[in-house]
Amino acid sequence: MKFATSEHRRPLRAGALVWQLTQVLWVGGLWLMHLGLMPVLAQIGLAPLLVEEIGNTLEVLLVIFSAVCVFVQALVLARTEGVESIWRDLRGQLLLMALVGCALYLAGHSWLTEALHWQSFFYWLAGFSGLILVLQPIPGESIRARFARP
Repeated sequence: MKFATSEHRRPLRAGALVWQLTQVLWVGGLWLMHLGLMPVLAQIGLAPLLVEEIGNTLEVLLVIFSAVCVFVQALVLARTEGVESIWRDLRGQLLLMALVGCALYLAGHSWLTEALHWQSFFYWLAGFSGLILVLQPIPGESIRARFARP
């Protein structure tokens, strides 16, 4: 009887596991917030101002959490592929774009509270960067190995 870890598959290293876990948490969290939680809160009959206040509070916390996860992913990428991969690799560039999106969102939230369209833009910048990052291979793995048949 063969188990999921057969001879042709190598077990995931700690860096790859940390990469995947942080990616699921921050990318999934950003998308779930606006595609799942906010519509459900609006449909269950809460007052619109309460839904807006809950959304604003959770959104800020989620962006801070996302920035921490992006930073951890950047550390994993730098350790696995080298520090220059942060600038030269598409994964590193996407991580930098997401980190800039999170930072500018938080800066806008702190200093430009009336510019909600800019906050929304930077939120979605981080979200779409994460969505494209999900399609990239895990550090230490080639793109062919990711889509190869077992």
